[in-house]
Amino acid sequence: MARKSVIARERKRERMVAKYADLRKELKEKGDFEALDKLPRNSSPVRLHNRCKLTGRPKGYMRRFGLCRVKFREMALNGKIPGVTKASW
Repeated sequence: MARKSVIARERKRERMVAKYADLRKELKEKGDFEALDKLPRNSSPVRLHNRCKLTGRPKGYMRRFGLCRVKFREMALNGKIPGVTKASW
């Protein structure tokens, strides 16, 4: 599990991206790059990193489910993810 501070930092970035999204879009359309420079760095969506919703793990992330591979496998085997079954042949 990731450190609590890392998870909190990522959530803070998500909130900031959402807060400045409209303003950022407006400034880009106008072409006002000087004003864009003055926005906080963490308001840029490029700085976001996908993390597992349960553990905060940054690697092995599956976008479709929002989970890392470890938790995905665990939940799939327990039948907690609808429509997912273990392959066998």
